[in-house]
Amino acid sequence: MTTPSSPEPDQQHDATAHRTARVLPFRPAGPAPVRPRRAEEPLWRDVVGGVLRRERKAQRRTLQDVADAARISMPYLSEIERGRKEASSEVLAAAARGLGLGLADVLSLAQEEIVRLTGVRALPARRHAAAPRQGEVRLAA
Repeated sequence: MTTPSSPEPDQQHDATAHRTARVLPFRPAGPAPVRPRRAEEPLWRDVVGGVLRRERKAQRRTLQDVADAARISMPYLSEIERGRKEASSEVLAAAARGLGLGLADVLSLAQEEIVRLTGVRALPARRHAAAPRQGEVRLAA
C-alpha cells in the first residue's frame, strides 16, 4: 500500500518528464568564426590634438601664446591637444590660424598621421567631378 503523498512509480516518472527542459542552442556548436583583425583606428580628436601640439612645439610657442592668437582659452586648447575634447570645426580653424596654418593644413597633417598609424593609404584625390554617364541627370544650382 502506498501513502497518499507519494505518487505511484509510473506517475513519478511522468512528473519528472514534465519538469525537464530541453536546451536548444542559438548557434551551431563549434569554434567561433575567425574575423580578420583590422588595425585599430585612432580617435580623430587624438590625431588632431597631436598635430596641433607638434606644430606648436615645432614653432617653440607656448600654449598661452597660441590660445591668445586663436582666441581660445588656454585650458580648452590644452584639452584639445591632449585629445580630451572634440573641437568644433570653428575652434579647429581658429587653432590652425593661431599657428599660422589653414584648416586644410591641419587636416592634411592629420590624414598623414592616420595613414602612418594604420598603414592604410588614402584614396587618390579627385581633380574634377566625373563626367555624367549616359542617361544620368545632373542638376545645377
